[in-house]
Amino acid sequence: MQRFNQSGGVHILQKMDGCEWDDETGEVVGFHQYGYDGEDFISFDLKTETWIALKPQAVITKMKWDADKARMKFYQNYLTVIYPEWLKKYLASGRSFLLRTELPSVSLLQKTPSSPVSCHATGFYPHRASLVWRKDEEELHEEVDHGEILPNHDGTFQMSVDLDLSSVTPEDWTRYDCVFQLSGVKEDIITKLEKDRIRTNWVKPSDMTVLVTAAVVVLAVILIGAAGFIVYKKKKAIRPPSSPDNSAELSAQLNPET
Repeated sequence: MQRFNQSGGVHILQKMDGCEWDDETGEVVGFHQYGYDGEDFISFDLKTETWIALKPQAVITKMKWDADKARMKFYQNYLTVIYPEWLKKYLASGRSFLLRTELPSVSLLQKTPSSPVSCHATGFYPHRASLVWRKDEEELHEEVDHGEILPNHDGTFQMSVDLDLSSVTPEDWTRYDCVFQLSGVKEDIITKLEKDRIRTNWVKPSDMTVLVTAAVVVLAVILIGAAGFIVYKKKKAIRPPSSPDNSAELSAQLNPET
């Protein structure tokens, strides 16, 4: 707080240390760093065995800690020996969960015939995956739009990549495919760009006209029926009831002998 000329208030000091281990190359990258009030403050550089001041206020701390060689060796041993041993032990214990892989379902989606075709992969795990469009087995970088990897509610992930087909003729569609690659899985999922594979909820204008016409007819029938029922009820309501005297007189006229 004195380094930042702070006399009071609530402040947060954070420490984060650990290591990353590449099981293919055997490379271990250790890290030990501090943050203050949500911003990086100072970090330890394993290669030079010195501290890096990430804020001007951290320079004094860097000079003090650089002079403490015993502290340096302590952190170096933890980051390069002890932490990797722990990591390998935990990985072996939870290998079935930590190294599990789940392949996705891949679909081709299109809103309208003039919209880009989206290659959508969902349900994969882990998130270390790639999804690309290819032409003649060469990855495309132009006319494609890569989406972010997003989490699903069940812990798996989803992603998509769009392909603009506005300048592609129907004859060239067979030259395109979508390729999904998942870390830890050798085989790729390849989806050819074919018309019958594209899913859409788009309705043709002619079909839409038929649907609208049918809806209008049904609505008209309902309105006519409702209007007829209302007229019937009104007529029934204003019709005068026959009295008992009128009924007797009418009966006598129809049956003179009684």
